Amino acid sequence: MSADDRAAADGRDLSGGEVTDTVSAEYLASDGDIETSLRPRSLDDFVGQPRVREQLQLVLRGATQRGSAPDHILLSGPPGLGKTSMAMIIAAELGTSLRLTSGPALERAGDLAAMLSNLVEGDVLFIDEIHRMARPAEEMLYLAMEDFRVDVVVGKGPGATSIPLEVAPFTLVGATTRSGALTGPLRDRFGFTAHMDFYETDELRRILLRSARILGVRIDDDAASEIAGRSRGTPRIANRLLRRVRDYAEVRADGLVTLDVARAALTVYDVDELGLDRLDRSVLAALVRSFGGGPVGVSTLAVAVGEEPATVEEVCEPFLVRAGLVARTPRGRMATAAAWEQLGLEPPPEAAAGTAVRAHEDQTALFEAD
Repeated sequence: MSADDRAAADGRDLSGGEVTDTVSAEYLASDGDIETSLRPRSLDDFVGQPRVREQLQLVLRGATQRGSAPDHILLSGPPGLGKTSMAMIIAAELGTSLRLTSGPALERAGDLAAMLSNLVEGDVLFIDEIHRMARPAEEMLYLAMEDFRVDVVVGKGPGATSIPLEVAPFTLVGATTRSGALTGPLRDRFGFTAHMDFYETDELRRILLRSARILGVRIDDDAASEIAGRSRGTPRIANRLLRRVRDYAEVRADGLVTLDVARAALTVYDVDELGLDRLDRSVLAALVRSFGGGPVGVSTLAVAVGEEPATVEEVCEPFLVRAGLVARTPRGRMATAAAWEQLGLEPPPEAAAGTAVRAHEDQTALFEAD
């Protein structure tokens, strides 16, 4: 089995078991090689995020013309939108090396000091999930970002000695899915902050056509549009669905991905027209059928579908809320009229007319209580 075939098999139970995580935007280790091959190499190749691309182009070209390192850059947004790809592009545009790490990996200040001491002038240091850095490492990073030096403490107690260590001028690129979790002192040290938004269907279609060329997948435009429309506005999900559709086309068709083949494949993988998967529909069904549309607490809802509350809240809920199927209120989660219709049910009068009103009343009561 080739590397591409092994990558194409992730998320699929070859023994006939249930398919899971088909539309998850979270990064999987088995996706590594294929994800790298699909990444754009320059700002001109990057599809979508036009405002961010324009702003970054100005920042990078201005620094290049001055012959200095650009300001530190913070990229925020949901997973799967291209923050890591953008960091790689920044290093490529500057013609420098890229050093990659993640916030959870920097548990001690010494871990960060070792990495900073190995940087060469102009290098780009990329820290993914930067909001999850340990506090000692974060406090060391403050001085490195501003003055390009760190103070390494040797020894303990009264005999401890602080040794200043010079750091070569570098550019820090931080990525976070929760910009609100960043501390104020860290956030303020970034000279440029960019928020990456979800993609339009046409942008995802163009990404899919490019990915199909790289992977050698024969696909027509209508099929690419169909997959793009079910990808939740996320390129990572779009590329993952493309690989699943490729499997179906190669096994049950002649290898050409047409509109009918794409629809049949996505039906097999339990991805509906809105991009909802099995777990999303289970949450909606429990909310509507078991609890009459809510309001219901997320813990109770998680028990009803046999998942952890964090899974429901972090994996399912963001898209359900963004799609207008679930409303979050202080009293709990409520199904909108669109949720009833999505399940093929007739919404009750209170769901059809009162969801927004009740949510507004709950929010007003919460503000008055404060």
